[in-house]
Amino acid sequence: MIPSALLRAVLLALSCLAAATPGAAAQATVAVAANFTEPAKEIAAALKARTGHDATLSFGSSAQLLAQISQGAPFDVFLSADEERPAKAVAGKLATPDSRFTYAVGKLVLWSRDAGAVKGEETLKAGAFGKLAIANPAAAPYGAAALETLQALGVKDRLQGRIVQGASIAQAFQFVDTGNAELGFVALSQVVGRSDGSRWLVPQALYRPIRQDAVLLERAKDNEAARTFLAFLQGPEARAIIERYGYEVPAP
Repeated sequence: MIPSALLRAVLLALSCLAAATPGAAAQATVAVAANFTEPAKEIAAALKARTGHDATLSFGSSAQLLAQISQGAPFDVFLSADEERPAKAVAGKLATPDSRFTYAVGKLVLWSRDAGAVKGEETLKAGAFGKLAIANPAAAPYGAAALETLQALGVKDRLQGRIVQGASIAQAFQFVDTGNAELGFVALSQVVGRSDGSRWLVPQALYRPIRQDAVLLERAKDNEAARTFLAFLQGPEARAIIERYGYEVPAP
């Protein structure tokens, strides 16, 4: 049996060779969890440069994207912010079972635009702020992780009335970035390149690991661009992009 890492490398090499032939480039539509917006854009551009294949990206909360997939939305690949929803897609025969893998492990950050506003867990315990933004915990894994953190610190009930929920982690970030909330829980990937404001990287012990899985959707099982995208996502170029945005990347 060929090792999976070697098989992925061979498939990617063959796809690159095929894409060099005029007319060989294909297209895939990728549903992407909002926390992964910027890395996904870079990866899609790198895929285009390397293979000629186009990846059209659509962003939203993991729950929103799965609901759209369940209702027949024409996606080929699903990049979730958790493990559970890709597993549900497989169980519901919406995705191919042998294609699921963890492409990144996300990190949660408490962030404010104001320098010095966030000093660590004591900021939450002191409560000297108005609004705290989080993503909807029922729809977005980063929102669930935020609630787990508040619970672990013993401040969830006390701060409940100050929480404002975004439909996705992108909207939670927007609440803080526009000043509609003084601070909020966001993905490290959203602020890793910013030098303004203040932030606290939440210790992993305070929330369950945010293992983000990808899966090939059943409708795309014969889509060369979709399969190449997933192989590329596990390759060294994409892995370097993912790590640059602050994610952990599982060993191949």
